[in-house]
Amino acid sequence: MRSLATGKYWRQNSSSWERCEQLTVGSVFVMNRHGTAIREFPSELEIVTTRKFEAPISMVFDALTKPELVSQWWATGEDTMTLSEIDLREGGEFHNIFATPTGVECSFRGRYLEIDAPHRLVNTWLFEGWPNAWATETHDLSETDGVTTLSMTTRFHDREGRAKMTRAHDAAKERNDNNGQDASWDALEDLLTSMVGNI
Repeated sequence: MRSLATGKYWRQNSSSWERCEQLTVGSVFVMNRHGTAIREFPSELEIVTTRKFEAPISMVFDALTKPELVSQWWATGEDTMTLSEIDLREGGEFHNIFATPTGVECSFRGRYLEIDAPHRLVNTWLFEGWPNAWATETHDLSETDGVTTLSMTTRFHDREGRAKMTRAHDAAKERNDNNGQDASWDALEDLLTSMVGNI
């Protein structure tokens, strides 16, 4: 196991300053981008989330599509992953379930519509707790200098579906929650950092 050391600093990107944490994995510097997901709302049906990861594009794609990796980052906080099934082919389905500490199961499922590994993944999406909130998710990935940018567009089939997701994001932010999508992106980053450190 390689040693980790950390150091915090601010870095200017194209439009603003961002808080970063630099990790040293062995002799390799890896930026910690926790809490840096950018969320935009281009229409009343869409949410676009952009997140950068200090890992090769193929590794990020694998972490999004291999159940043995998804099960390590999907559930966060005190939640426990109980199922991750992925049939990665056009027309194939996925099903992910996590359980809360009180025993409530949260089930997510969908069908793959388009796969262009490792650059693009399009699938339907449903959280079964919101049975009428179907959406289509489009994941576009690109890599520059070892940093992969993931842009995920979630297009709901009606305004109420998007409103439910927006309320969920706002509630997690207000609670400073260690659950929810942003926490999952941070957990994915941690997994990728450990994978990069083992290359």
